[in-house]
Amino acid sequence: MSQALLLVELAGEAALLLWGLHMVQTGVQRAFGMRLRHVLGVALGGRVRAACAGLLATAALQSSTATALMVGSFAAGAGVALAPALAAMLGANIGTALIVVALSFEVAVLAPAMILAGVIAFRSGRGSRARDLGRAAIGLGLMLTALHLLSASMAPVEHSPELLRVLDAVARMWLPNLLLAALLAWAAHSSVAAVLFIASLAGTGALGPEAAAAMVLGANLGSAVNPLLGAMGEAGPDRARLRVALGNLVNRLAGVALALAAMPLVLPLFGTASALLAAQLHLAFNLATAILAWPLLGVLARGLERLVPDRPPAEDPGAARYLDPDALGTPPVALANAAREVLRIADTVEAMLVASTGAFQEGDRDAPKAARRLDDVVDRLHRQVQAYLARIPREALGEDDLRRLEELRLFAVSLEHAGDVLERDLLALAAKRHRRGFTLPAAVAAEITGLHLRLQSQLRLAVAVFMREDAEAARRLVREKEALREAEREALRGMAEAADLSAAEGGAAAGLLLDAVRDLRRISAHVAMIAHPLLERRGELLPSRLAGDQGRSESLAGA
Repeated sequence: MSQALLLVELAGEAALLLWGLHMVQTGVQRAFGMRLRHVLGVALGGRVRAACAGLLATAALQSSTATALMVGSFAAGAGVALAPALAAMLGANIGTALIVVALSFEVAVLAPAMILAGVIAFRSGRGSRARDLGRAAIGLGLMLTALHLLSASMAPVEHSPELLRVLDAVARMWLPNLLLAALLAWAAHSSVAAVLFIASLAGTGALGPEAAAAMVLGANLGSAVNPLLGAMGEAGPDRARLRVALGNLVNRLAGVALALAAMPLVLPLFGTASALLAAQLHLAFNLATAILAWPLLGVLARGLERLVPDRPPAEDPGAARYLDPDALGTPPVALANAAREVLRIADTVEAMLVASTGAFQEGDRDAPKAARRLDDVVDRLHRQVQAYLARIPREALGEDDLRRLEELRLFAVSLEHAGDVLERDLLALAAKRHRRGFTLPAAVAAEITGLHLRLQSQLRLAVAVFMREDAEAARRLVREKEALREAEREALRGMAEAADLSAAEGGAAAGLLLDAVRDLRRISAHVAMIAHPLLERRGELLPSRLAGDQGRSESLAGA
């Protein structure tokens, strides 16, 4: 009966440790998730910077698995080389080891103070970031409490003769210890939690040095499996993420093989079994692996790119490529995935504008049909993005993440509406012209083509605002929308090619131009919507115009 109670106690304390780790991760993600992702993305331009950023991100999130998801999402986007991504993972692994070393000291006395400070910040914090940091502090206090309880529960067992006999037999069986720890780390989705649990057992004498070392190696292997499984996805593997996860696993496997070979020589240098021994072994393993793997990252990257080549683009353009359901638990990665899919919608709308330009030109009768097929793609992608965003848990989102989610929704909806106007109105107008065999005057055709080109430029500005929060691009976008109003006024005054055309022909041309300008202006208004939240936050947008434009308008009125 006492043994069953002990197992229940250990399971409950391990669960408390995992829950505290979860609170730290979610608190930091809500408070700084988007900023951490931005720092990591900037740093992936070089190996040294990438390794440092991976270490810092993991130290903040207390999870190399979360960092692996972020790195994988960047690697999946064009422009990030595989070698820096692998360097970031080496840094992330060192980051987890440093966390374990810090928590392996006698810091349990800090637990009540951490929980108290966290509760005060959570209950009285005025901003969401203060509450999120309070949540992280509570989680850290719970982790320290769980580690203290684990040590206390195992203390009486240390002097059990039966346990000593079992430990003496198990100490020489490195493979079962390694596999057990790997399973523990995989199930916990965290090498930090697994190694801290191992350190607690080693600190009470429940594990000898050989068994502790084997279990530390197993925990490192098990935590490398989670990103690999996450890269597989429900719709097939994400090749870029798979290369990063596989490269990390290869480094860990090679490190484990070398560590097992060197264990008889190295282990006596670390002394007797203790919690600090397990933490030191964990840090030494990851430092040694990073040092040995560093000069070989380029070779490993090239080998992985040959082993896991990029697949050809999906045959179905309306199928989502980046909406990985496994990333929903890591909001910054899920939002980045959705952003990549929204960019695909923007590319499709731009292709519709190109097709619309051809539809108004002579001899291109198939352009309206091609553009309508593209609108079906826009509609399908929009539905998938909105469904994916709805699945992101709101309780895991910080203030910045919530704002980004709303921007994603806004841009996706605006693009879908722009595609509808293109398909239902503008392309219908071009198709009607073809059916009636009406030839546009050169000046009118040139005007419509020019307006299409201006709208394509606006769409690119909108993407810049969406991706980089470029305030100058946002201002230009709103001004371009206002410029199309002036084009509509010009069309109202009549644009007939007068000299050699009859009044009927001129009137028909002017009417078609006016209808086209009105439809293009509506599309422009939808595209420009992405600029409004940014300009409103900066106090630069009045109810009807840019704040900076009001003075110019008043000056013109006074003149």
